[in-house]
Amino acid sequence: MRRGGQKVVLITGCSSGIGLRMAVMLAKDEKQRYHVIATMRDLKRKDKLVEAAGDAYGKSLSLAVLDVCTDESVKQCIDGIKNRHVDVLINNAGIGLVGPVESISIAEMKSVFETNFFGVIRMIKEVMPDMKKRKGGHIIVVSSVMGLQGVVFNDVYACLAVQLLKFNVTMSMIEPGPVHTEFESKMIQDVRQKEFPGADADTVNYFKNVYLPSSVDIFETLGQTPDDIARCTKKVIEQGSSARFRNLTNPLYTPIVALKYAEETGGLSVHAFYHMLFNLGPLMHVSMKAMQYLTCGCLRSRTISPN
Repeated sequence: MRRGGQKVVLITGCSSGIGLRMAVMLAKDEKQRYHVIATMRDLKRKDKLVEAAGDAYGKSLSLAVLDVCTDESVKQCIDGIKNRHVDVLINNAGIGLVGPVESISIAEMKSVFETNFFGVIRMIKEVMPDMKKRKGGHIIVVSSVMGLQGVVFNDVYACLAVQLLKFNVTMSMIEPGPVHTEFESKMIQDVRQKEFPGADADTVNYFKNVYLPSSVDIFETLGQTPDDIARCTKKVIEQGSSARFRNLTNPLYTPIVALKYAEETGGLSVHAFYHMLFNLGPLMHVSMKAMQYLTCGCLRSRTISPN
């Protein structure tokens, strides 16, 4: 622990969105339990974070340069921390990529893996040995609720969680659904304007005129705020060694978990999502708008408190 008994919390990807709100919320903890090291690739993008942190900046919150895509940057960042001591690592940095697969280059796909997968592994490899020696620590990975629908990476985390229990190091997954951030808004705007060379006309039509409208409806109606995710993460940190491995932040996505485990072949979830997207699209649009109107946006603030 840091001076005064504060836990040292290192967070990746803090220039905006979820990472920014996590850093500010922990730095402003009423009990002053945390010293937050908020990291980003380019400190020129620090202004929003510094403004949001207010008086906490320079006291319970400090900044550091970190690019999770390079070994050297990761090592320099951790070496810059006193005694290389990190109590809580929050792997939040990530990028997204959507569109017909045949229109996406291998280089673009590799860049996603470099950040979202290998970036996380780099961070874990750099802090895990010290945590194991101290017999204490908490590693948190901000994943996605879609990890429950066959997205890669999660098996690796699960195996590591079992091993680390022997060293009293806890590992937790934070699994949000849609979150209202500049990152998501910009990504949707960008893909609307793309041409998707290499994809056939039918696929582009389904993507732009079926998938994207449905995706926007879901984001507008069910989307949470970065603060919602930050609150869930803070609760997970507070629970320490008793924290759950998987932490779904939005209860409205619980049916996805049910579909995943309802039958062993996986066919139920595949066919359910097919019908929702291609057969019930117009009905789903009307239903989402009705939910948005009737609830006045109240659904957005509902989160699961990890117990």
